[in-house]
Amino acid sequence: MELPGSLAVITGATEGIGRATAFALGRAGARVAMCARTAANVDATVRALRAEGIDAIGMPCDVSDPECVTAFADFVGRERGTPRIVVNNAGIGRFKPLSDLSLEDWDRTMSVNVRSLYLVTRAFLEGMLGEGTGTIVNIASLAGKNGVEGGTAYCASKHAVLGFSKSLMLEVRKRGLRVVAICPGSVATTFAEKGERVRHNRDRILTADDVAHAVLATVTADDRAMISEVDIRPTNP
Repeated sequence: MELPGSLAVITGATEGIGRATAFALGRAGARVAMCARTAANVDATVRALRAEGIDAIGMPCDVSDPECVTAFADFVGRERGTPRIVVNNAGIGRFKPLSDLSLEDWDRTMSVNVRSLYLVTRAFLEGMLGEGTGTIVNIASLAGKNGVEGGTAYCASKHAVLGFSKSLMLEVRKRGLRVVAICPGSVATTFAEKGERVRHNRDRILTADDVAHAVLATVTADDRAMISEVDIRPTNP
């Protein structure tokens, strides 16, 4: 895919992997349309992107809310048109033993990590299919392939992301769309510091820029080639 001038939609783009991805794609020439829940953070991120000469727009959006997602998709279409890239990055983690995990914890994890995947992808899919080209990138996790102590909700949600990605890939590949699941290990972000988890050596685990580099590599592959799944691990954890 030729990235310069292409429109990239990124969710959860004000911190961590989402923010790093917005800058990586923008610096490579993409136009960026981004969202996150907090309006002040969205405004600050858009200003930071524009300060580097990146064409960027954004609005606050709870990606688990159908009305919010529809409003965001309408905003993007009105202001910039149909995206060629959609990066489903927004996600949360509630890490507790199952006996301590509330129904609210479970439902919120599934809403943000899985329900949003359906809502955001579906909001942009028809337009992308009409264009006959594009790439949908879903930020999964190695926890979508393995168990993590205290991670019943999070691991279940990321297993769902992988199943969603593999099935959607089979549906749309013959119509010119690619679907990529990016599966990072532990990443040094504020997300990694939340919850009751074992702390890793932050000098050795992945950075958000490492994951953003993987996203950039997959979307810039020639259109005839689809890198459908990427695992990213620290070299020396």
